[in-house]
Amino acid sequence: MNAVVQTHRLTKRYGQVKALDGLDLTVDAGQVHGFLGPNGAGKTTTIRILLGLARKTSGTASVLGGDPWRDSVALNARIAYVPGDVAIWPNLSGGESIDFLARLRGARRRDRAYRAGRDRLLEAFQLDPRKKGRAYSKGNRQKVALIAAFAVPADLYILDEPTSGLDPLMEVVFRTEVQHLRGAGATVLLSSHILSEVELLCDRVSIIRAGTVVESGTLAAMRHLTRTEVSFEAPNADALTVLPAAHDVTYDAGRARFTVDSDAVSGVLPRLAALHVTGLRVNPPSLEELFLRHYGDDASPTREPPS
Repeated sequence: MNAVVQTHRLTKRYGQVKALDGLDLTVDAGQVHGFLGPNGAGKTTTIRILLGLARKTSGTASVLGGDPWRDSVALNARIAYVPGDVAIWPNLSGGESIDFLARLRGARRRDRAYRAGRDRLLEAFQLDPRKKGRAYSKGNRQKVALIAAFAVPADLYILDEPTSGLDPLMEVVFRTEVQHLRGAGATVLLSSHILSEVELLCDRVSIIRAGTVVESGTLAAMRHLTRTEVSFEAPNADALTVLPAAHDVTYDAGRARFTVDSDAVSGVLPRLAALHVTGLRVNPPSLEELFLRHYGDDASPTREPPS
């Protein structure tokens, strides 16, 4: 696949603070790529460089085949960006803000396709476009930015905590719209703290820690790094003694539980079948477990400067 976003040994310093430390990131065309990391890990700094809002200290960065700093005007016409904390003009209505943002990317209010898409999104996100910006809640300001981004086709969508402030129903609408983008062949870079959202939407995931990518790949390929939980009904814990691959063995209230390396599950299941166990449950590792593998034991990520 062609890389829509490519960084190599990308670094960024703010005085003595190293926000990025040799970051390598590749986002392929037509994919939804998850970008995960805690506050201060370097996600926002990376996005600012990709948008041409910050200049790299060293390394290389390419977006849609261009240099994000030198070619920022041309590139931003092909990019839709939604931040996690949206500020809109207080004296403009929501509809006026959406139309203005859309015009910046070449749309015209009288264009039939734009108006149809805008009206559909207003209904889907349940936004009243007549209210002034000052009257909107955080969630409604977020809807304005999302509608403006989705109403005009783009080659690359950069979404930085895009569902911040949305209620669960609107999060479902957001996921549906992102799936439409994927179906249309667009590329999405999604930075999110909602791990279930990333699991449902993303083709690939990159985990960033202290300014560098520590894991990158498909969810299926990365799940081998964590253990799968297996449990079954048992009168006692004796059955667990014949499972040498079992870890974290517990027995409580008639139910035996253990974990096993995910790539060893296929070898454990025949042994359980031979024991004629009942009530078998196999819970594959979630993205949250994969995330905590890198951050659960370290609460001191690199500090990012205020955006």
